[in-house]
Amino acid sequence: MTDQQSSDGVGTRPQMLLRDTNNGYGLVSRFLHWGMALAIVAMFVLGVWMRTLDYYNPYYTLAPDIHRGVGIILLILLVARFAWRLISPKPDDSELTRFEAVASHIVHWGFYPLLFALMISGYLISTADGRPINVFGLFNVPSVYARAGLEDQAGYVHMLIAYVTMVIAAFHAIGAFKHHFVDHSHILTRMWSGPSDTTSQPTEHKR
Repeated sequence: MTDQQSSDGVGTRPQMLLRDTNNGYGLVSRFLHWGMALAIVAMFVLGVWMRTLDYYNPYYTLAPDIHRGVGIILLILLVARFAWRLISPKPDDSELTRFEAVASHIVHWGFYPLLFALMISGYLISTADGRPINVFGLFNVPSVYARAGLEDQAGYVHMLIAYVTMVIAAFHAIGAFKHHFVDHSHILTRMWSGPSDTTSQPTEHKR
């Protein structure tokens, strides 16, 4: 099954479209959006919780290991998502007001440097002593810059960006619910279930 219509003229089901169209987001964009959103919220909760653990807690070592490993995977996915966004068509946003469209553009593109800074600061915390990050036994990410005290400075930045990210994400979610339940638009639907038109084709690239 591909993005294109089958040879017998029957359109592809919306949820099977890999690429974005003018009517909604394809499977790749939706997987990256929801998967990363859930993981980032879970990582925030895990990060806050593991700060309360003492040395004798059985999760004292395991929780940070999970946090570091998932963080590296999220960094890889963030780069992949950014690349996919650059080559993907932009769904139509004519349902938004001019102000909403500008705000949406700023928030969506602003998330990339914000999340990148969040993940890089986390990386610096974990590698400040020169040791690599072991990602679930699959591969190691080496330390590129080790310095005494770096973990404290990077830790403060990491914590600050994490809270800012959660605040912006909360406003983003409120805005999405407002569009769905108050404005009765398709803004949330097209990211949840994909394009509404089964015959939609990928649009000309527009950002």
